[in-house]
Amino acid sequence: MRRLRELAERTPAGRERYVDLLRAVAITMVVLGHWTITVIERNDAGLPTGHSALGDLPWAYPLTWIAQVMPVFFLVGGYANAASLSRLRARSGDSVGWLLDRSARLVRPTSVLVLVLGAAAALARLLGTDPSRIREVVWFATIPLWFLVAYLAVVALTPPMYALDRRFGLAVPVVLVALVGLGDLGRLTGPVELSHGNYLFGWLAVHQLGFAWHDARAAGPSAADHPGVRRRPLPTSRRAGLVFLACGLAALLLLTAPGPWPVSMLNVPGARLDNAAPPSLALLALAAAQLGLILLLRGPAERLLRRPGPWQVVIAVNLVVLTVFLWHLTAAILLIGLLDVTGTLPTPAAGSADWWAWRVPWLLLLAAVLAVLVAIFGPVEARSGRHRTGRRGGRGTTVRRLLTVAGYVAVVAALLINSATPKGAPEPLGMPVPALLAYLAGAGMLRLLRSGWGTRG
Repeated sequence: MRRLRELAERTPAGRERYVDLLRAVAITMVVLGHWTITVIERNDAGLPTGHSALGDLPWAYPLTWIAQVMPVFFLVGGYANAASLSRLRARSGDSVGWLLDRSARLVRPTSVLVLVLGAAAALARLLGTDPSRIREVVWFATIPLWFLVAYLAVVALTPPMYALDRRFGLAVPVVLVALVGLGDLGRLTGPVELSHGNYLFGWLAVHQLGFAWHDARAAGPSAADHPGVRRRPLPTSRRAGLVFLACGLAALLLLTAPGPWPVSMLNVPGARLDNAAPPSLALLALAAAQLGLILLLRGPAERLLRRPGPWQVVIAVNLVVLTVFLWHLTAAILLIGLLDVTGTLPTPAAGSADWWAWRVPWLLLLAAVLAVLVAIFGPVEARSGRHRTGRRGGRGTTVRRLLTVAGYVAVVAALLINSATPKGAPEPLGMPVPALLAYLAGAGMLRLLRSGWGTRG
């Protein structure tokens, strides 16, 4: 508690506390959403397995408009990335140092998860567990990593994309939305390969809105910085919030009711189309509505966060927010295993009275298990948040830039390979060996560069 009080007291006057609150709320909602909709059953061999309850609860599809908060995370990520990059450049720092700082906060906690799961999978294989079963368990535990594929990509692209924001402003997300629309057309009419770019374009569009929000709040660079170019700032008034909310909801209704996109903003097992994989125009309409709601709630939230108690809670969550996200499904696996071993694992049908009654004790038990995991692994993230690479110039700058990009590419490629590998594939180490090797190489390179290696030729 003393450290939280000290951190609260040292909070800079100009810090946008609302962004930290939104990040904490978004991740908390993701965790609670995943836990709530989980259905546990047994396969033909009598072993416990799980799936989403959404396929059995079609009446809950509209509720996913509230539960799908990944756009909020990318929005606040864009704001935070623009703010930190601007601060570093004001101190004459470089983009390479910024990327290495960001890799510390993102890759270090992820590396802990990957190494622990790999070690547990190797031990399970030595004990004779079927490789397909090992992969199924690790696949479930690494579902959160699909998000990091996209987020690490947009972080790596932040320096050039923020330069485009400073030059062209809101024209950049407009172009990205148009590209998402083109991808949607390919998904609906073919060729479907045209939609693969939406995995990047969709999240980049939301991330760019975060840049625009930061520029509007921080009175960013004026049009005079770029002669001949007129940049229209993002409106952030309450009236603008109402417009974003109304237009976003109207577009969402048109795209999902008479339109081709499903009402659910989360994956429904067996559904032909998914609004989030890759992001669709419907998901971007939801993002616009969420931006409107965020603008409308900003005033009351900022007043609340001026109070020491609520602000300390937000600080506490943000110190371990990625750890909470990364380990919340591992907590479910551990609890399921414990209940199964003790013969107390209930497997009620989704939507039944027993299933609903089990939600409260299920969530409380999961929270307890996750609290233990966060206590063990959370300090890694907390220490990473204090890491600062700073500016490193000299003859090694070009080499460091190339190696930093290579490190990011290797990490993203590894997580992408893991996400694309079927959950029933026989993988003795849980993750595909090429993915593990690529991840360790990329993460190791980034760690080496953060230590200062390569700063001199």
